Amino acid sequence: MKPAQFDYYCPKTVDEALTLLEESGFDGKIIAGGQSLVPIMNMRLSTPDCLIDINRLQDLDFIDYEEGLVKIGTLTRQNRVETSDLIRQHIGLLSEAVPFIGHVQTRNRGTIGGSLVHADPTAEIPLALMTMGGSVHIASTDEVRTVNAEDFFVTYLTTDVMPTELLTEIHIPIWEGRVGYSFQEISRRHGDFALVASACQLSVDDQNRISNARLVLGGVESVPLLVTEANELLQGERLTDSLLDKVASIVSKVIEPESDLHASADYRRHLAQSLSKRTLQEAYVKAGR
Repeated sequence: MKPAQFDYYCPKTVDEALTLLEESGFDGKIIAGGQSLVPIMNMRLSTPDCLIDINRLQDLDFIDYEEGLVKIGTLTRQNRVETSDLIRQHIGLLSEAVPFIGHVQTRNRGTIGGSLVHADPTAEIPLALMTMGGSVHIASTDEVRTVNAEDFFVTYLTTDVMPTELLTEIHIPIWEGRVGYSFQEISRRHGDFALVASACQLSVDDQNRISNARLVLGGVESVPLLVTEANELLQGERLTDSLLDKVASIVSKVIEPESDLHASADYRRHLAQSLSKRTLQEAYVKAGR
């Protein structure tokens, strides 16, 4: 299938891109890697009047470190994120999550910002961002605003980015102390969309008691789900089989997965419980080393 006719613009600066967005309003669409947008346009599920190609905006292609924080430009390719030593050293959960995205060819073109703005509830990068407590910078011609991950995802394929705005940077805090993390997902084949995914990052004190934990699930709601009740339960505790069972029970109660042709709601609930326990166990072991 072919997309509907559109006008094409290729700005050379961020300001030029923002002006084009302002002028096009609801009729414009940003394109970078095109791994999500192009198939949708080919199926005519999206028919923008104009595409604004940001591939020349090299100012948005970077991975930087500053004290306590890793900053990633929205145009950074997923493969660069996957192979970055800086990211592996400071925010390893993201390195662990990205290889689950499609295939090498997908990650060579796909951008970190594109995955976040597409906001598929089963996608790996949104799940990792939520788990690590990250935030994003969103620019318009009038301002740059910061939005925490918990507030960024609104519902299926919808974020807080307005039609005249551009996601420019991703900020991820570096956790201090003894930190462990784990990312796991179940899909029919490697590279397929996940039926359910789970990510966990936690820290422990000198007695191996959990001092901070964030467990997030994908594929069970319209947005990545931060399991707040489970995270509160884990505070100050050592991880035991009994505690894992309690977390699994909480997960079963708080999620509302849907049935579709790929899996039933009951099966997704079962996967969510199992993956929650697995990611918690793995993260806890890594933190205790």
